[in-house]
Amino acid sequence: MTDPGGLVLRIERTFDAPIDTVFDAWTSEEVLRRWLHAAADWDTPVAEVDLRVGGTVRVVMRDTEGEQRGAHGEYTVIEAPHRLAFTWVWDHDPDNPQMIELEFSEREGGTTVLMVNSGIPTDPIRDGQRGGWHRCYDNLDRALTT
Repeated sequence: MTDPGGLVLRIERTFDAPIDTVFDAWTSEEVLRRWLHAAADWDTPVAEVDLRVGGTVRVVMRDTEGEQRGAHGEYTVIEAPHRLAFTWVWDHDPDNPQMIELEFSEREGGTTVLMVNSGIPTDPIRDGQRGGWHRCYDNLDRALTT
């Protein structure tokens, strides 16, 4: 995995779903809208995917007060269903691009996702993203079982 500098957040989580289903959850606009938001009561009104190396991804999350938080990036690696990598730039922080790299491995009825989010500029931002990603993964877990 690449290191663009800055701080790194590493999260590993296993989901009770086949590898193709979990990979699809990261690359399908319809499925991304169901889980990629930082709290269970938020929603994702925008999820746009151009799944090709050099293609773009765009996500906008909306909290319960209607405030939106958007990010976009460009795919750098697509090796379905085992690897996916893309840049990640928050709309409110365009000068601090990050990298998200994912490795998917299937194990006895489940799929483990190793996510490395690098290029994070500060400890408080990394701590906030850690909580946000864990809540997103809780949403993903629910989305995969419904």
